[in-house]
Amino acid sequence: MSKGALELTCEYVQNANLVSLRAWAAAAAFLGLAVSGCGSGKDSDAGSPQKTVWDHFTVDVGGHSAELQVAVLPEEQDRGLMQRSDLGRNEGMIFVYPRPRRLSYWMHNTPEALDLGYLTADGVIAEIYPLLPFDERPVQSYSDQLKYALEMPQGWFAANGVHPGTRVDLKAVAAAMKARGFDLAKFKLE
Repeated sequence: MSKGALELTCEYVQNANLVSLRAWAAAAAFLGLAVSGCGSGKDSDAGSPQKTVWDHFTVDVGGHSAELQVAVLPEEQDRGLMQRSDLGRNEGMIFVYPRPRRLSYWMHNTPEALDLGYLTADGVIAEIYPLLPFDERPVQSYSDQLKYALEMPQGWFAANGVHPGTRVDLKAVAAAMKARGFDLAKFKLE
């Protein structure tokens, strides 16, 4: 921005009333969000918008199709399925971490009963726990070698014969992450 344009902007802001200043700030924030959504397009297919945490991806879980949201960013993982009471019978969320660790989940602001599966880096379900609505007690994994967590409506695992040892299709998870624009090498999902 040139010095003259900066002086005009400062003069406008000094003379603006609170309402127009707020409107200007809101417009600037909206423009900033709109522009930040624009990428180079290198990681996405030409002409197709990048997917978000709100999109569902079909992932095979032990021979059964699940429609999963993929939570990767810390803010997505913190929110998880909070305040959701509209999960379909085969819908859930998979949480993806860059490296294995001990995992811990709770049901803060989560009104729907869920089943939680903790998975190893090779996509095998190692531990399964029931989660009760609004229960804020943490459900910590025994293992510290877990890289994924899978939340499904309570009873889904049992109804589909999913138990420790069941495999989740990580190729489908990798394709979903690629559609979201993530670097698969950072998650060792190449």
